[in-house]
Amino acid sequence: MKDHLRKFDFDDLLITPAVISEVTSRKTVNFFDENGMLPLFTAPMDTVVDIRYRNIFSENLIYPIIPRTQTRFFTEEDYLNVNDWIALSLDQFERLLVSAGPGLTDHPLRILIDIANGHMQRLLDVIIRAKSGGNNRWSLMVGNVANPQTFFELSKAGADFVRVGVGNGAGCSTSVHTGIGYPLASLIHDIQAVKLNHPGPWAKVVADGGIRKYADIIKALALGADYVMCGGLFNKALESAGNTYAANKKFEGYTIPGDQVDQYSEEVKAAFKMGSLFYKKFRGMSTREVQQHLGNEPRSSEGVTRMIQVEYTIAGWVDNFKDYISSAMSYTGSFDLKEFIGKPDWNLISQNSLNRFNK
Repeated sequence: MKDHLRKFDFDDLLITPAVISEVTSRKTVNFFDENGMLPLFTAPMDTVVDIRYRNIFSENLIYPIIPRTQTRFFTEEDYLNVNDWIALSLDQFERLLVSAGPGLTDHPLRILIDIANGHMQRLLDVIIRAKSGGNNRWSLMVGNVANPQTFFELSKAGADFVRVGVGNGAGCSTSVHTGIGYPLASLIHDIQAVKLNHPGPWAKVVADGGIRKYADIIKALALGADYVMCGGLFNKALESAGNTYAANKKFEGYTIPGDQVDQYSEEVKAAFKMGSLFYKKFRGMSTREVQQHLGNEPRSSEGVTRMIQVEYTIAGWVDNFKDYISSAMSYTGSFDLKEFIGKPDWNLISQNSLNRFNK
């Protein structure tokens, strides 16, 4: 019998504090993963991260993923020289499997097979093929999926990370146009149920799409996500890769973008610090614009393009995130990130409750 219980998202719940927390100071909690990084990935979007400036994210302890628009012409030398996560299309990855020599096969690569529909048998087959013979030199992230059982199948095939979430993202219109989707908070929760009912080993859960605020990330982790991927949220940072424009002084309120600027210049950084307004281009990777850029035949778009006002620097955003997650962990009595992921209790709330909490 199918489970048709009503599903929920992040605004529908609150994390319940521990009865008594033994954490006496937020400074004593560890919110880093085993590599000393925050449990965060950039979305592989070319208006978020750029291969030339990806270190801005990694220096702030966020894992960057180089987008497909910048890996489509990678040579073997490029693969050998990059240490960060790289996004490849399924076609690109299949070609890499065929062409990779022993030197590349033995090289530790971190690859995201970046496709919208992670439910395809073809993806499952290529994971099995890539991991055959005990090849664990390559870490594979796959997805996106919107079915808890699909997470189980991809894990069983050998995926190391699975992106969960379809249609939730700020740059994605899949659910609007196709009716396909699964509220992300429920999806993470229901995957946890799958994990409890089947023996591992399990892929890491990467919550992807529609993350709008700090609390969404913290709730995703509390529900069981190992990592959270952010696109639009990071696009709002001054140093993100989207084309950046100064506010147009010709318009009252400076509410319309003006001339393009270099967001990495000291002049722009200083101007932003002094209160100048800037805007960013943000686009989903399924837009017709990106399809054409990748050399694909244009089809119906399942992505959106918009202008977004710059709100913060990456470093400023990260400082706030560290404060908020350490506070949440102290409330729940979690000294370590592993104690927090999937462990706290939570409660569903009404719309009236949400209205009272929203300030």
